[in-house]
Amino acid sequence: MDEEPRPSDGRTGKRRRRDPQASQEAILDATRAELNERGYGRMTIRGVAARAGVTHGLVMRHFGTKEKLFLAAIPGPQRLDAALTGDPATLAERIAHAYVERMEAADSADPFVALIRSAAANDPTANRLYSAMQEYSTAAYRTVLEGPDVDARVDLLAAVLLGVTFSRYVVREGALASMEPSVLSAHLAGLLRPLVQPRHAGPADGDPQP
Repeated sequence: MDEEPRPSDGRTGKRRRRDPQASQEAILDATRAELNERGYGRMTIRGVAARAGVTHGLVMRHFGTKEKLFLAAIPGPQRLDAALTGDPATLAERIAHAYVERMEAADSADPFVALIRSAAANDPTANRLYSAMQEYSTAAYRTVLEGPDVDARVDLLAAVLLGVTFSRYVVREGALASMEPSVLSAHLAGLLRPLVQPRHAGPADGDPQP
């Protein structure tokens, strides 16, 4: 089994074995710090490795590509998968709650906030990565949403959340920025409900109502 590279012990000159999980956490922490300081476009695998105190090869072995490293540093995709599981009648509330809970725990160094800042500055690399994230979200939503206009509704849902992210967590000004999280979650659920439960998805005209 390969050893996780670690700086040698100055007293013995021998390399010490490093916990792979600790290495991954150090790499992810370094990724978030690099994103905050440099943005996705200027972030490099070598820069992340140097900050984490590991080799370039170790980062590649754990994560494979820069894009996969970024996605691993963001908890959003995993939270989305969890939010989509459950009663369809409460899907809008679960999406809104998961989003608000995740973003309220974020700070200015959060990689998703850093990505939005880079995309707002018209960074083409950040734009491509944001598009890749949207493709992931669309595929996830399609597992629970139906209808011929599902892609348009998913794009509208993403636009709502992107607008809130920019206003509340990037600009941080106005009524939206000062709103209580529980109030924000309730408003979001109301905005998202027609997108995840469109009227045409209910009983057809003339059908008995429950």
